[in-house]
Amino acid sequence: GPGGGGSMESAAKGGYVLANLAEVVERVLGFLPTKALLRAACVCRLWRECARRTLRTRQRIAWVSALEPGPAENHALVRALARELEKVHVLPQTVLYIADAETFSGHEECHEQKKARKRNSKETALALEKLLPKRCQVLGLVTPGIVVTPMGSSSNQPQEIEEGEAGFALLFPKIDGVKIHTFHFSKDVKNRVFDESKFAEAGLKNNPDLRVVLLFGYNSWKTGATRFLHQIVNPLNEKSIILAGGQVESFTSLTSENNHAQPGDACGVVGLAFSGPQIQSATVLLDQDVADERTAEAAMQRLKAANIPEHNTIGFMFACVGRGYRHYKTKRNMEADAFRKFFPNVPLFGFFGHGEIGCDRIVTGNFVLRECNDIKDDLLHGYTTVMTLIHLGSAK
Repeated sequence: GPGGGGSMESAAKGGYVLANLAEVVERVLGFLPTKALLRAACVCRLWRECARRTLRTRQRIAWVSALEPGPAENHALVRALARELEKVHVLPQTVLYIADAETFSGHEECHEQKKARKRNSKETALALEKLLPKRCQVLGLVTPGIVVTPMGSSSNQPQEIEEGEAGFALLFPKIDGVKIHTFHFSKDVKNRVFDESKFAEAGLKNNPDLRVVLLFGYNSWKTGATRFLHQIVNPLNEKSIILAGGQVESFTSLTSENNHAQPGDACGVVGLAFSGPQIQSATVLLDQDVADERTAEAAMQRLKAANIPEHNTIGFMFACVGRGYRHYKTKRNMEADAFRKFFPNVPLFGFFGHGEIGCDRIVTGNFVLRECNDIKDDLLHGYTTVMTLIHLGSAK
């Protein structure tokens, strides 16, 4: 018909624009989630360049939360990640995921079932790793309880989930000026003395940009485990570094070239180190005396006083399994609620574990640490909660 030529012509014009005008292409590609963006990058050279530029600007951390138990075959986190990775706008370079232990290990102590369950946690780990990009470094932990902020907004109410299926995955993209790497030290049966040259290899020594180390001990019930943890923590206990974390049930994933599998019955420490001059961080310890709303909020007030910028910041909560609603006599979600009150837009993540690592400390713009006391802090605790903020710079 007579109108046909016109529409052909405008389609050709549109095609010309999309094939040649980088700023238009970039504008359009900017709306795509990462997986779709990577597919679009295969179209032509211009699109590939535009996609690459678009990805580079996506430096905000993303996360996937699983709060609802699902069908028995796999963990809720596996399903949530499979679904959400289609929608996220970042290309994960480092991932920290934490899933609850309960679904990995029920309470029947029958040996056969126990073996089947062990396999189950490995399967979950493999299923999660398979969903993530090949070159991504992954640290996966299993803990008795989970602290998680539901997806959608940084200001969603964080949840303390002490029983039932839950988990989360924090997806860190490549962030300018920030280096994040995983490390692993396992106790050598033959050597009582820890070889400290391993610290340098892991970037934890002679690294003036090191700001925050999240540390997780596993198999902490083993003889010698606490002593080993001290051997790791004490040399890192420096005023210019924030140390925080706790004892977990086990770790299920640690992918990166230099991390080899260790015997299942070893004990040790895995973690994430954050380096970069723009990182600011602060941490407070809620000890046993913090047992009601008023004292919990006073601790949050201390954290608030550190003046860490809230934009592009994540919160971590590492609590003892003995705390939570049992400790606060019936009041659930007490500490997460106190955190939200003072930090309305910072997402909070963490776990309930078997021991906590942390103290009161601040590392800010001038990177001088204000300490509450002059003695070397004791970093290992029980029945406490460690609350930590990590600010990753003023990202776009």
